Amino acid sequence: MNLARESFELLEQVARILWFEGTKHGLRDREWMALRFLSRANRFSRTPSALASYVGTTRGTASFIIGELERLGYLERKRSAKDKRSVMLSVTQQGKKFLVRDPVNVLVDAIAVLDDDGKIRFRDTLRHVLDQSDAAEQRHHTDVCKRCIFLREDRPTTDSKTTAEFTCRLFRAPIAEAEVELLCTSFEHHR
Repeated sequence: MNLARESFELLEQVARILWFEGTKHGLRDREWMALRFLSRANRFSRTPSALASYVGTTRGTASFIIGELERLGYLERKRSAKDKRSVMLSVTQQGKKFLVRDPVNVLVDAIAVLDDDGKIRFRDTLRHVLDQSDAAEQRHHTDVCKRCIFLREDRPTTDSKTTAEFTCRLFRAPIAEAEVELLCTSFEHHR
């Protein structure tokens, strides 16, 4: 028995929950993926281009997805204060409430019953698979800021009582501690 092949075949079957024909609760699979992603994305990744990259589609298709989610009241777009040509996407309160019906929640619930060590091993195994795939394809997957090579922790000096702060070296911007747990499409892991 080839355990690697068997594991892959199981992943293929799990993927059928993620990619489906038609709609579930009124949304197509990529619309669900977009809503899910935007609810966890950092401010640098809540753009149409980043969404297209994450979903693995063209900007035109991403614009269609954004328009549909906006029409349903799950998403809103705002012009960037810094660059009026840029658009920032945000999940509305209605969209956040709707995520309770996300079809992938069955997978989240199945993983949630594992003990903490099991969850960590499962997550780390999937990250390893993605890292290896990224290296082979010469690309980068999306992940949380705290694992990114571009994140710099600015430690307070010994005479300072402030907590540590963070900076994204790629975007040359400060990062709040709460943001280091959010998804970034510009993620690059330490090699």
